[in-house]
Amino acid sequence: MVVDIKVPSVGESISEVTIASWYKQDGEFVKKDEPLLEMETDKINTELNAPESGILRHGAKSGDVVAVGAIVGKIAPGAAPAETASQKRSEPAAESKPVAEAKADAQDNARASSVARKVAVEYGVNLGEVEGRGSGGRITKEDVLSHVQAKKSVPAQVATPAAVPVSKPAAPSTPRSLQPAGSREETRERMSTLRKRIAARLVESQHTAAMLTTFNEVDMTAVMELRTRYKDSFAKKHGIGLGFMSFFVKAAIEALRTYPRVNAFIQGDEIVYHHYNDIGVAVGTDKGLVVPVIRNAEALTFAGVEKAIRDFAEKAKNSALTLDDLTGGTFTVSNGGVYGSMMSTPILNPPQSGILGMHNIIKRPIAINDQVVIRPMMYLALSYDHRIIDGKEAVGFLIRIKECIEAPERLLLEI
Repeated sequence: MVVDIKVPSVGESISEVTIASWYKQDGEFVKKDEPLLEMETDKINTELNAPESGILRHGAKSGDVVAVGAIVGKIAPGAAPAETASQKRSEPAAESKPVAEAKADAQDNARASSVARKVAVEYGVNLGEVEGRGSGGRITKEDVLSHVQAKKSVPAQVATPAAVPVSKPAAPSTPRSLQPAGSREETRERMSTLRKRIAARLVESQHTAAMLTTFNEVDMTAVMELRTRYKDSFAKKHGIGLGFMSFFVKAAIEALRTYPRVNAFIQGDEIVYHHYNDIGVAVGTDKGLVVPVIRNAEALTFAGVEKAIRDFAEKAKNSALTLDDLTGGTFTVSNGGVYGSMMSTPILNPPQSGILGMHNIIKRPIAINDQVVIRPMMYLALSYDHRIIDGKEAVGFLIRIKECIEAPERLLLEI
């Protein structure tokens, strides 16, 4: 009996997916629950497994955009290639080289993330030679690139897919002295569904919200000293490092309690107030920026926040974020400082009304008690929807963040 391979529902708001790549060839035997292909949506990438064992028949090509529920292939009745009597009697060590290699390749592919498999194909890397440092020995993109660097076949920072050169129309002849000396080659690359969705949401944010940004600066001395003093004992007790993000998430929660409109949003002609704090934490991936959400962050300790951020980072690294991880959020914290950003105006994540931007920590001279001293300073930015948040509230929100960071004991005493 032929079994259809249908695109499952991957989220209430998602009506179509893009076939990113097939893992199995047309006509190849596949086992039930074996990954067949990678689907790309505007939020996440996910894999589609075989509904039954049999012979795979493709019904859609890589790059095709198909609706949820569409048939993208079929599984026809068929058995796995039969072993000969001599193969059955032989020891595993006596297997033919191609069979042994095929088995090893299958095992290596199963423990590699979809992104890692793509990069391995791009650079001709044998996954069997790559050490997996991800959760449970999973091979990540970074593991493949590290292997490539060790082989010195390509620079480590090269991680973008190779693109096809696009020929340009012949230019009118010009005197030899006016001809450009360098290459005039161009390349083109299809935008991923995620990148197109990011672009659409950024434009939507600019068109639907009256977005303004206000700035302040914060002295990081107290937090840095506190972190230095307790980071070892914190890691020993909780099994996680103490970073700066947990301080800013907790400070944002305190500021949201003081200025609840920043935690609200507009729906029609009403303002909807959230009495909980689902804090989105912007995470950069090789495919674009994603914002997983820490649910009820107000109920978490510093260690709980740090563990949630670490788990999201691991899932993003392994392309394992789910739609539920990325859905919702009442406020967002974005740390451009990890990339060296000195100052920026973060863009709202609709329908949220506020987003906090953190930046690079730079030692600068400032005046304290009429004395010039050198302190580690960070610029803060709050982008907000002026339709719901007044300038006074926005400025007060950043001042509250500043107070909590410059005197972190406030976060413990809730004052």
